Amino acid sequence: MEKRQDSLYVSTLARGLKILRAFDESHVALSLTDLVERTGLEKSAVQRMAHTLHVEGMLERDANTRRFRPSHAWLQLAYAYYWSDPLIARALPKLIEFSQANAETVNLAQMSGEHIIYSLRLPTQRIHFGASIVGRRVPVLNTAAGRVMLSTRSDAEIDAACASWTMEAWTHKTVMDRAEIARRVRAAGRDGYCITRDQMLLNEISLAAPVKGPDGIAHAAVQISISAIDANEDQVVQKFLRSLLDTAAGILG
Repeated sequence: MEKRQDSLYVSTLARGLKILRAFDESHVALSLTDLVERTGLEKSAVQRMAHTLHVEGMLERDANTRRFRPSHAWLQLAYAYYWSDPLIARALPKLIEFSQANAETVNLAQMSGEHIIYSLRLPTQRIHFGASIVGRRVPVLNTAAGRVMLSTRSDAEIDAACASWTMEAWTHKTVMDRAEIARRVRAAGRDGYCITRDQMLLNEISLAAPVKGPDGIAHAAVQISISAIDANEDQVVQKFLRSLLDTAAGILG
């Protein structure tokens, strides 16, 4: 249903949420002018909503710069989400077991529209800060976890996604050819796993296995990141695939 035809849709609340979504890893503190530019809303509306969100504890405001940033209330929402999603409780002990046995970074990714979102991350000491924080959203089509989840969908869904979904070139080696991505998604469906290299970071190998439901559809995936300096793709598959598949199968098994 289109929003303008939905009698239950509250446009004022939607605009407030748009202000909250203006914040990300590249925009952690925003002025009113920044919020206007990021949201496309009128300045008067942004001013009222940002003030309300500040009063309600959703945004903090620096007394000197008058810039807004997310408050601790966001962590409270994340805390509530973790308790609400049974997959998290089932996946965490399996990821801990994998991490302890293999001493490698392991993540749980979930489908979020045209993106994946990392909902659990168990980093090693070698990983950088940005890759250790939950909540990061990246395009399905550019990631091993996204492709392996998409590979469990129907041919029509795969075709539609590969033809129109968001893509982003993170490195000069990121695959941006939609036909080639569709081929790799289908290969992941046949293989039961997906492996990529240099797609999000140069010299990073990513290996992902789907967490399939009873219907055979994956809404989550287990993924590891390995330095290509230490191993090549064949070596990563040989060393980690069986354990990764067992971990994924054990989450809902």
